[in-house]
Amino acid sequence: MTKGLSILIPTYNDCCLELVKGLQAQATECAIDFEILVADDGSTDMEVVRKNREVAQLPHCRLIRNEKNRGRAAIRNLLAREAQYTQVLFIDSDMHIERKDFIARYLQEEAPVVYGGVTIGGTRKERQRNLRCQYEQAEAWKHTVDKRKENPYHDFHTANFMINRDIMLRHPFDERYRKYGYEDVAFGKVLKNHYIPICHIDNPMLFDTFEDNAVFISKTEEGLRTLYQFREELQDYSRLLQKVNTLSHSMLWFLRRWHRHFGKWERRLLVNCQLSIVNSKLFPLYKLGYYLEYAKRQSSSANP
Repeated sequence: MTKGLSILIPTYNDCCLELVKGLQAQATECAIDFEILVADDGSTDMEVVRKNREVAQLPHCRLIRNEKNRGRAAIRNLLAREAQYTQVLFIDSDMHIERKDFIARYLQEEAPVVYGGVTIGGTRKERQRNLRCQYEQAEAWKHTVDKRKENPYHDFHTANFMINRDIMLRHPFDERYRKYGYEDVAFGKVLKNHYIPICHIDNPMLFDTFEDNAVFISKTEEGLRTLYQFREELQDYSRLLQKVNTLSHSMLWFLRRWHRHFGKWERRLLVNCQLSIVNSKLFPLYKLGYYLEYAKRQSSSANP
């Protein structure tokens, strides 16, 4: 295996050409052996597919395209297998470069796994009307580098991290996680179980591309269904599951009944989001109710 850096970008319906150009410029300036691999996991937006084809024309860059979507875990494992250098840097395709020394900062680290973090952007209008923006802004204080160091394995995400390729190949992402959510949480658990340290540093990418409220809520619901599917494995890695375990039977009954009657109303309010809605904890209440009602339905169907 050749010493150098493989920058790996999984994408689905995101145009990442400008991201690739920025990373290429920084890596070139660092005078290292590098490559940038973009893997399109069955994108359905043909305009995005067309634009991303330009990646293959850039020096040190390669584009891989799957005709069918293989899932968030599988596409990352594919990229790791295709990489040719000792260190691999995973970047999500909807990220933007914030620091001019982003690549150089990572090259200073020798830890087997390094997580740089994410900064949340957003316009004034998005902070007022976009639920994803509001949610991420409200949660941002929990993900500062000092906070991440307090719980290094629980606060790990795949949007921006570097890992030794050999470790990645020995401990790949769990490809059962095909749908949205929690493949990064499961990977953090694997690292902990194998005593592989995670170094948390302040080297963020910028996240400022927010889907509309209806799409975000649908993705959240998909993530909650994923959480239910893997609930036993993720028990100690989910605040929502920990919350569920503290609730009495009467409270669980009440919350399920509440969601059954008012869940659609809550969802409509969230789609037409105002800042006060998040502050009043309607979104966490909706998530908890949705999870409990879904769990009840699944249990009932399994035990008619």
